[in-house]
Amino acid sequence: MKKLVFLAVAAFLTAGLLSYTFRQPAAPLSPDCYISCFESNMFAEFQKEAGTKEFTSWHITPLPFVYADPKGQMISFATPDGKNGFGYFIPAKKKSNKYLFVIQEWWGLNDYIKSESDWYWDELDKEANVIALDMYDGKVASTPDSASKLVRSVNNDRLFNIIKGAIAYAGSDAEISTIGWCFGGAWSLQAAITAGKQGKACVMFYGRPENNVERLKLLNADVIGFFGNKDKSPSPEMVDAFEKNMKEAGKNLTVNRYEAGHGFANPSNPNFDKEATADAKKKAVEFLQKRIDD
Repeated sequence: MKKLVFLAVAAFLTAGLLSYTFRQPAAPLSPDCYISCFESNMFAEFQKEAGTKEFTSWHITPLPFVYADPKGQMISFATPDGKNGFGYFIPAKKKSNKYLFVIQEWWGLNDYIKSESDWYWDELDKEANVIALDMYDGKVASTPDSASKLVRSVNNDRLFNIIKGAIAYAGSDAEISTIGWCFGGAWSLQAAITAGKQGKACVMFYGRPENNVERLKLLNADVIGFFGNKDKSPSPEMVDAFEKNMKEAGKNLTVNRYEAGHGFANPSNPNFDKEATADAKKKAVEFLQKRIDD
């Protein structure tokens, strides 16, 4: 009898403890987990697609380009994984907490990206520090096949660590804008998300958009995108979905579409569209300048 009473009391106490436990609110996610736990399969999709012959065929070997008079210089900075990150850096003409992160195409941090970095630095009246991030740790591709191999071999954790290292280098009071093309267009958006409350503006020239609404909710930056209606990655349908997802996330997105193909804004691309590029770059500068001046 005593044994039965003891078991009944133990069962009652256990039930009460479990009831109390389940009523407790869940512990908040850490900032790092809040990024990784909602990470979509966008990265895996892009890397898989980058290995296909069709995707590679959309990226024509760039015309030779050598930048003769760079305004910046290479720098290094610590990254959270215990390594060093690298970037092409042009400081603002006066001390400033305004930063523009420039993110390469799938070719790597080549002379074309350095020249574009200098161009935006000039157009923004030299008021912002510009860092073109080296997302491949020194590797540069010159053919579609070699670029495809680099994209497929890159570690996404490493890319996030490079971005985080650059944010730390800029400082906790830095206001960060981002811009990128193709591979860099996708990572411009990811960098803006990673910047959190420090994010001010994000410019995407094509590039696969984030498709996870919960992750898009982390954005603080306004976004402007330039896309080609003849592009297949991202396709017009992907851009439509991006608009829908950003609206659902309650974020600001301006989309510009052109009758152009993938890579239309790169002068070294044989498919370069001069008129579309001129319009896009004008709008990109106006978009960035307004938010840098805020």
